[in-house]
Amino acid sequence: MSILNADLHCHSVVSDGTLTPEALAARAAANGVELWSLTDHDEISGQHRAAAAARSHGMKYLTGTEISVTFADQTVHIVGLGFDPDDADMLHGLMETRGGREQRARQMSDSLALAGVKGAYEGAIKYAGNPELVSRTHFARFLVESGVCSDTYEVFRRFLTEGKPGYVSHRWASLRAAVTWITRAGGMAVIAHPARYRFTPNEEYALFTEFKAHGGQGVEVVTGSHTAAEYVTYAGTAREFGMAASRGSDFHSPAESRIDLGQLPYLQGELTPVWELLADRIQ
Repeated sequence: MSILNADLHCHSVVSDGTLTPEALAARAAANGVELWSLTDHDEISGQHRAAAAARSHGMKYLTGTEISVTFADQTVHIVGLGFDPDDADMLHGLMETRGGREQRARQMSDSLALAGVKGAYEGAIKYAGNPELVSRTHFARFLVESGVCSDTYEVFRRFLTEGKPGYVSHRWASLRAAVTWITRAGGMAVIAHPARYRFTPNEEYALFTEFKAHGGQGVEVVTGSHTAAEYVTYAGTAREFGMAASRGSDFHSPAESRIDLGQLPYLQGELTPVWELLADRIQ
């Protein structure tokens, strides 16, 4: 079961991707994806479209989202898989999580203006398919298109990260709340791309320990931002904490993403794939 082309992490225009759910489904199917999930940030309004598109291309589907969480004063992302997309508590929780994004975006624009970049809020909004979910990615696209930076990699070297112009911290949902919304809606909570967080070993251990105590069951082992060495590291973490392993490209855009849908290495055979535990939730 580990030798399955599953891609359980990507984004559409519903959050900060550039393709529609339907276009993503077509691209995933063309790349040989067998099991797919759309995991837009703090939003599940694209789920029914994505599931229908997956079926039309002969793919299996798991509902998905990626929830922004504050842990140890950092932003951590928790992927939810296999939940009921009409669950009222989850819908309400995600709506509240999205609520602070507009104020944060305006503060980011003000910070960029002080660095000489004018009109950033209006520029970013043009790239946001969902204005409720304007994010750093949309600001990055504006900075590239306006010629301030040559590509998004340069953007994040010069702007929008801690200590740089345009960075504004935000307090998201709690880890407990995010895991609870997912599990009470019948799904599985998964720590997304753990190598991206700048935690000390003790902080990372605390994250995994608390996550599991709240009912979290999975970790992304193979994902677009991990190196080959990090695949091995987090395979070990999955085994240490008795967690299932997930696989997802974190694809956002053909022009921006490091790896395409369905193009990741397979999970190691000794790991338990998340889809084995979610077999009854696969559509």
